[in-house]
Amino acid sequence: MARKTISPGGSVSGVVELPGDKSISHRYAILAALAEGASEIRNFSPAADCASTLECCRRLGIAVDAKGEHVRIAGKGLDGLKASRRTIDAENSGSTIRMLSGVLAGQRFTSTITGDSSLRRRPMRRVVDPLRQMGADIRSTDGDRAPLEIRGGKLYGIDYTLPVPSAQVKSAILLAGLYADGLTIVRESVRTRDHTELALREFGANVTVAKDQVRIEPRPKLQPRQLIVPGDLSSAVFLIGAALVLPESSLMLHNVGLNPTRTRVLDFLISIGAAINLASVQSRDGELIGDVSVRHAPLVGGSISGAQVAEMIDELPMLAALGPFTEKGIEIHDAQELRVKESDRIATLAEGLRQMGARLEEFPDGLRLEGHESGAGTATSKLRGAKVNPQGDHRIAMALAVAALGAEGDTVIKDSECVGVSFPEFFKTLERLRGGEVQEKVQEDLRK
Repeated sequence: MARKTISPGGSVSGVVELPGDKSISHRYAILAALAEGASEIRNFSPAADCASTLECCRRLGIAVDAKGEHVRIAGKGLDGLKASRRTIDAENSGSTIRMLSGVLAGQRFTSTITGDSSLRRRPMRRVVDPLRQMGADIRSTDGDRAPLEIRGGKLYGIDYTLPVPSAQVKSAILLAGLYADGLTIVRESVRTRDHTELALREFGANVTVAKDQVRIEPRPKLQPRQLIVPGDLSSAVFLIGAALVLPESSLMLHNVGLNPTRTRVLDFLISIGAAINLASVQSRDGELIGDVSVRHAPLVGGSISGAQVAEMIDELPMLAALGPFTEKGIEIHDAQELRVKESDRIATLAEGLRQMGARLEEFPDGLRLEGHESGAGTATSKLRGAKVNPQGDHRIAMALAVAALGAEGDTVIKDSECVGVSFPEFFKTLERLRGGEVQEKVQEDLRK
């Protein structure tokens, strides 16, 4: 089990080209497999989760040629997938198993899809229930957890209201809607990320979005595309967090995805004092992209609840870790969903930050991190280095690493390789921005 030692202090500065957005990469890969011809995808995410999606496509008979961040997928149309002789393994990727379940429900064969031990603990009922309403025959054990046996067959269009905001569930229903016998409608009380709707349009599906609902017409002829994946904003926030923790920091992040359903995290950071600016914003392949600059600035702190939670669900661990570096702290509520992610993110983050000396309170639906000034106006203790365990959760590992930058003393992060699930180059990128490459070059020159 790899460990990473984070030393505090210094600053981060420079220009970053981020890896491709994980959420968009998943969707491009799946739709490319269902298109009629070969699609080319550049800046495809290097995340392990997205590699899982590509491997699942291969097991379903799709030719996938992946050379670094350039991926070619030879789609065979809606009815071109083949039954896998083996169980389809989504590994640690909740996006993969949930969205592919929608596709597999419309096939003419039976599939079994599963994942690693972490994924097999995560609830699948919220995606299984609507697919069953569409006519899918899905069998499972232990409360609709993976593995799922999906006996593909005829599907019916439904009008479904999401009981809990979830872009993954919405996507599974829309993908199943490609195979339905009529119009499929998904309604949501809180707008969730809309990458699936945008990607479906790019590939030629008839998708209509109006107010709180998304409609998809069945049986489109999906067209192959040449696409470039925007930089991953959910990865960018950890580098932004580093700049906000370390004084005299200044970063420029190029070609970042700025989809309006994802940028609430930037709005929140700006509202609490972050010096963030956007430039060169443009539309590419249906998605907004642009450059994000950030400079170190004092943070006031604030609270997150209600609709904000669904809009920032992946970024909440990072925002919570900033709490001790704000004046008044960070408080999060209505985030029960965090307890059924790759780990119980509320409990795991709380434990890690407690070990580092943070003052916090844990709630069933969130937590509160005290800032560097308490309500009584007295300064709280500074974070200290510690040995912390992210429990195999990539976002917790990166959040604790950012907090460690502002601690007193070194912090050791156990199981640090888990960042590969979403941002394999995170630690190397952080080191480069802190001058690690320059220091190595100087040492090399001295040895000559």
